[in-house]
Amino acid sequence: MVRETSEQAELEAMHWQLNLLGSIEVGIVVLDTDYRVKTWNEFMHNHSGILPSKIRNQPLFDFFPEIDKQWFQRKTRPVFELNSPAFLIWEQRPYLFKFASHRPVTSASEVMYQNITLFPLMAPDGKVKHLCIMVYDVTDEVISKQQLNLANDKLQQISRVDGLTGLYNRRFWEESCQLEFKRYQRSQGQASLLMLDIDHFKSVNDNYGHPAGDEVIKTLAAIIKDSVRETDIPGRYGGEEFAIVLPDTDANSARQVAERIRKITEATVIRHEGLELNVTVSLGIAQLRPDYQEHMAWISKADQALYQAKESGRNKVNSSD
Repeated sequence: MVRETSEQAELEAMHWQLNLLGSIEVGIVVLDTDYRVKTWNEFMHNHSGILPSKIRNQPLFDFFPEIDKQWFQRKTRPVFELNSPAFLIWEQRPYLFKFASHRPVTSASEVMYQNITLFPLMAPDGKVKHLCIMVYDVTDEVISKQQLNLANDKLQQISRVDGLTGLYNRRFWEESCQLEFKRYQRSQGQASLLMLDIDHFKSVNDNYGHPAGDEVIKTLAAIIKDSVRETDIPGRYGGEEFAIVLPDTDANSARQVAERIRKITEATVIRHEGLELNVTVSLGIAQLRPDYQEHMAWISKADQALYQAKESGRNKVNSSD
């Protein structure tokens, strides 16, 4: 009678444990020291398509070749030998088990991102003969974080970029110019600054309207983008005026860039609502010098060179002394 009662209690305990393992929204896998699967709950069955009866007592790596065996053994050795839990987070490793996202229609991810807990299971003799892997689906959290980061990146981009031209706006361009100035002070390298302005731009707006003027500005911005290197820093300084920081560039090399922009602009026909417009630009160059005490002195020198180019006839490149 006592034996029957004990067996009944064990069966009842096993029954609710199996129900718990089956209903919980966490993956539970128990491995022995040979990495053979002893427990494979319903979560793991649903996401892998592998029946518990098929994988039980089989090596885990036979079913999941994407798991690096040597890496996983190194990761789990302290669990077995030191009775110490270990953790894997998705930032370090997106997943341990390559499962598809359980919401492929609404989810922005094709795979399930996972956080993993590895903890020891101690036997009655005090030895760790099994470890438990708990698999947490954190896909929604990851996607939310990624979307938030993307939104923040877009906001940051908007705060830096001029809406009409796609070039840096004046505020961010001046910050970048100041950083380049400080870098030059440390390294004593070379850098040059271009300031350019559309000749007779007011007459474009007066004769053809501001939309035509905007088209001229956008066209010049595109020419500038195509004429500079990835390391250069072009920006819209204000209205029809633009500025470009040319790192590691002396005045002679800067003049080549300036002439390229001037000649392409002069040869470009700008079309807007049946109109064909031609404009020219004037450019001023200032190479960074040791005696400049602040970046505004550098900008002022390039601006003076630009003014002289316009005063001497426009459609010219002029370098500061």
